[in-house]
Amino acid sequence: MTAPSTAPAPSRGGRWIQEWDPEDETFWKETGEKVARRNLLFSVLSEHIGFSIWTMWSVMVLFMGPEYGLTPADKFMLTSMVTLVGAVVRVPYTFAVAIFGGRNWTIVSASLLLVPSVAAFAVMKPGTSFNTFLLVGLLAGIGGGNFASSMTNINAFFPLRKKGWALGLNAGGGNIGVPVIQLVALAIIGASGGPRVLLGIYIPLIIVAAVLAAVYMDNIASVKNDTGAAKDAAKDAHTWIMSFLYVGTFGSFIGYSFAFGQVLQNQFGRTPLQAAYVTFIGPLLGSLIRPVGGWLADRYGGARITLWNFVAMAGATGVIVVASTQKSLPLFTIAFIALFVLTGLGNGSTYKMIPGIFQAKAVAKGLEGEEAASYGRRLSGASMGLIGAVGALGGVGINLAFRQSFLSYGSGTGAFVAFLAFYAVCFLVTWAVYLRSPATQPRTTAAAEAKPQLSYVEV
Repeated sequence: MTAPSTAPAPSRGGRWIQEWDPEDETFWKETGEKVARRNLLFSVLSEHIGFSIWTMWSVMVLFMGPEYGLTPADKFMLTSMVTLVGAVVRVPYTFAVAIFGGRNWTIVSASLLLVPSVAAFAVMKPGTSFNTFLLVGLLAGIGGGNFASSMTNINAFFPLRKKGWALGLNAGGGNIGVPVIQLVALAIIGASGGPRVLLGIYIPLIIVAAVLAAVYMDNIASVKNDTGAAKDAAKDAHTWIMSFLYVGTFGSFIGYSFAFGQVLQNQFGRTPLQAAYVTFIGPLLGSLIRPVGGWLADRYGGARITLWNFVAMAGATGVIVVASTQKSLPLFTIAFIALFVLTGLGNGSTYKMIPGIFQAKAVAKGLEGEEAASYGRRLSGASMGLIGAVGALGGVGINLAFRQSFLSYGSGTGAFVAFLAFYAVCFLVTWAVYLRSPATQPRTTAAAEAKPQLSYVEV
């Protein structure tokens, strides 16, 4: 097996790999793994900064005291809208990889982060209207799109047997941009600095990420947009089922990342510095453990790990409800951080399920070898953008739920009760679709129809 060519494709500029077959073990050991790992590293860097810019308003609102004239409801609305844009742009970002190439789009998407950063630097001061903050916050949403393009790109580089680990590491490295910007903010607040200092740190880092992507990353010529695959993925029930489950895991992670500091301030009277001392811990642990969720899913099956993870998430949320009603800050903080960890595990396990589900469908159709792998890659790649986008919408729901809960009850307790019920539904859906024994089906079910049900247990 020859090494992949990086010569430019006809009529297309840039660094293009013409031949790429990660399922071929000889190719993978000789050249594929080295190239894939290099692209993974710089993909993580760009996605990491994208997450930081996307979630920077979770930090900005901590700086915005009474002199800014914003109510708690205004701040939750602001973070909700930032989350919304980040969710919506994930769909076009997914298809951008095939249009421009993974390397080329990473350069573009990283460079675009300068727009919300410079805009926030310009308007971040008392006297700016809420509508102006909202508009600039919406620009920050483009940082959420980096996740979708990065995951679609890395999905093409790795073989099925390595996808759980690779996608978990890629996503976890990106997710960790949330606690990192919160940690930097903690240092700045502690040093009596302002939000412009924070932005001044990130603007040059964005430029560095774009330059490194240009120097070290590659495009895969065989990754092309397949409108048929997009339509097939949109029509497949599993795309929407997994989207729903991803609302429960990633939607919780990103929603809580935006809301945690505000809940501590509004419900427990924490100062910005006191809140900043705590808010980074949950997103940090949730990000670090995401690859572990992928690894566990590789080993034991994503459906099993996801199922029991929702049980644990419901348990942690129940403790939070108790702590919230009893006004116990230590118990509330510990349970909330535990919930963050569980969202990270669930993020890894749910994303590992996606390629496994479509691979199982390929086998059920009688496909084998590269033909089956190609079918699985085709539909899983197309579905990831939709799943990532819908999942991120969960963050919008969480912030809106907190906004309504504080408006109605003066605390977040009502929102947490709603989240508890939602996790119970996620558990039931996971069990019913992916883990329920085929023996519970009518005996007239054809063997060919039962086979995919059996295989889903291992996805």
